[in-house]
Amino acid sequence: MPTLPPENVPPTPPEPHRQRLVAESFGADAERYDRTRPRYPEALVRRIATASPGPDLLDVGCGTGIAARQFLAAGCRVLGVEPDARMAVVARQFGLPVEEAGFEGWDPAGRKFDVVVAGQAWHWIDPVAGAAKAASVLRPGGLLAAFWNVFELPPEVLAAVDEVCARVLPDSPFRYRAEPGAALQAYDSLLARAAEGIRAAGGLGEPEQWRQDWAWTCTRDAWLDQMPTQGAFTRLPPEQLAEVLAAAGAAIDALGGSFPMRYTTVALIAVRG
Repeated sequence: MPTLPPENVPPTPPEPHRQRLVAESFGADAERYDRTRPRYPEALVRRIATASPGPDLLDVGCGTGIAARQFLAAGCRVLGVEPDARMAVVARQFGLPVEEAGFEGWDPAGRKFDVVVAGQAWHWIDPVAGAAKAASVLRPGGLLAAFWNVFELPPEVLAAVDEVCARVLPDSPFRYRAEPGAALQAYDSLLARAAEGIRAAGGLGEPEQWRQDWAWTCTRDAWLDQMPTQGAFTRLPPEQLAEVLAAAGAAIDALGGSFPMRYTTVALIAVRG
């Protein structure tokens, strides 16, 4: 389930789905990705499953199957589509059926679904072609539901990571930024782009946003384990990655070794007419 480059970033590049080297880098350590990435709020999963007119669900960019497993537990019948064979291997280890393809070019072979979801993945798909494809495989009344986890680090950790990234990633568009609210601002821009694609594609109703706030206590080890799976760092040379992790670790140590991580899960929902 590939993600946005780290969730505290400046506005994304104009066409993130064209950033293929980043988009296809997450499978380099698929087991770590599955182990460390946060799950989605159960209330949101249930809300999507309940709003669906039936149980047949297509998970686009399913990655290792994090969201897919949650929807299976909610009573859905799930098929995954994933372009990265390394991610698909992990998903299949959990018993998930996965077809390897980019969504825009995937052949549904006449199959129809009640809901199409994309967890932390829709930005890697062409916003117009993807919405058109979703509309074509949805039954009438079916849902497109694209959603993302947006995190807000403590200011001390943000500042430390921002400072080291300014040195080791000076020209990267996928950088942490220390400005308050930068994460949600980036995602607001992303959701607006996705909504424009839905409108341009036709076949789906006016998109609406769902949001849910939540939090959990994150330890130093848990955060440093997750950071290498984020888009800014998946292709970073080991010595530079070590420098970034050391700065983040020192900042978390100064907070006592753990911190409250605040999340907002944002979802874009559109109904097939």
